[in-house]
Amino acid sequence: MPKTRKTATNSLSRYKVPILDRTLDLLELLSRHPEGMTLTAMTEALKMPKNSVFRIATTLTLRGYAERDEGTKAYRASRKLLSLGHAAVGGERLIQAAAPILTALRDATGETALLGTLAGNHGVVLDQVPSSHPVKVVVEIGHAFTLHTAAPAKAMLAHWSPDTQKAFVQQMKFTKHTRHTITSATAFLAELKQVNKNGYALDRGEESETFACVAAPVFDHRGQPVASIWISGPSDRVTPGSLDKLGAKLKQFAEQLSHRLGHRPAALPCSGEPRLLSRD
Repeated sequence: MPKTRKTATNSLSRYKVPILDRTLDLLELLSRHPEGMTLTAMTEALKMPKNSVFRIATTLTLRGYAERDEGTKAYRASRKLLSLGHAAVGGERLIQAAAPILTALRDATGETALLGTLAGNHGVVLDQVPSSHPVKVVVEIGHAFTLHTAAPAKAMLAHWSPDTQKAFVQQMKFTKHTRHTITSATAFLAELKQVNKNGYALDRGEESETFACVAAPVFDHRGQPVASIWISGPSDRVTPGSLDKLGAKLKQFAEQLSHRLGHRPAALPCSGEPRLLSRD
């Protein structure tokens, strides 16, 4: 069977459109660099003629799929591109279903409630309901977050199949941000095992010691982890002693949202494969 698939793939390669192939390479590159990339950096990474990269990037910008910062001259993927990913995973339905639950979660915890999913080698914020506190965590819709420090990413990755999970984690970068950051694949896999057992994930000041997060996974009708909901707040309110209690609460709200998406745990045990907005 593997030989048959390989032969089929090879036979289809002759129909590949070179310019479209290069355009997708550029889009995938931008998705891995949410901070943006200059024309020179894109050219070096893709090993393509600078003029070709410029023409593709300009076309994507004119169509609204990329944005160019006039100050830094850097290009980045736009929210229009994110909207295509939303549609691919039933995003509008997800956001609509989550809206009242995020509001209820915010009211129940007092902290900013957020919804997000995975997009290649990072996560992305899809929606939020800000805390009513004067001091609060607020992020932009479409904000990209790193996987190894973020509770919502852990919540989803913990429910991937073991082989897929291990292969994905092995290629992750574990940049250290604080003294609490997980900095190895081995430690991160152990963390995911605990998250799977608990049913919720934590960010104990792993990206910034000024705030903490608690997240739980959201499953679709096939039992696949398609999103996470979480709360984020200052570390003096979301304290280490409150994390497990908040985790239990997050599980309840996540289960409500999963139910809205058609998930029935008794009939469809969760052993889902990953669902990404865009692949690496």
